[in-house]
Amino acid sequence: RDYATYHWSLLRRDAAQRSLMSRHVGIPIKVLHDAEGHTITLELKNGEVYRGKLDEAEDNMNVHLSNCTKTAKDGRVTTLANVFLRGSHVRFMVLPDILKNAPFFKKIETKSMKQAAKGGKAKQAATQRTAGARQTPGMPPAKGSRSDRGGGRGNPSFN
Repeated sequence: RDYATYHWSLLRRDAAQRSLMSRHVGIPIKVLHDAEGHTITLELKNGEVYRGKLDEAEDNMNVHLSNCTKTAKDGRVTTLANVFLRGSHVRFMVLPDILKNAPFFKKIETKSMKQAAKGGKAKQAATQRTAGARQTPGMPPAKGSRSDRGGGRGNPSFN
């Protein structure tokens, strides 16, 4: 009985971990995780600025910085060995430029290129209409454009 209870609790814990791992994480959070180990600057909503090595970042933007300098709103500078900052208090972060070359940006770029090359059905239909190649089944082909029929802007009676 104890073994069955223990085994069931392990299965529930594994399922909970899998559901957390399958949760969608957006691009800004992925960039933040890639910045771990680099020096970042962040400003809190109260005006304090922290600059230090990003040791750990969480999905809710909580961060742990080491070798950090804190600049207060009035300009006083303090050096801190370690600091933990709550993500909801962060106004903005300045991340290193090297993250522009992060591998997942390449994945996003190639994915968008594939989608643009494929095009959508509406785009294909519009292309076929303008080329005159698209016909509705059972209908006679179009006789011409408005300018051929005297309608539209080419009609002198509308001027």
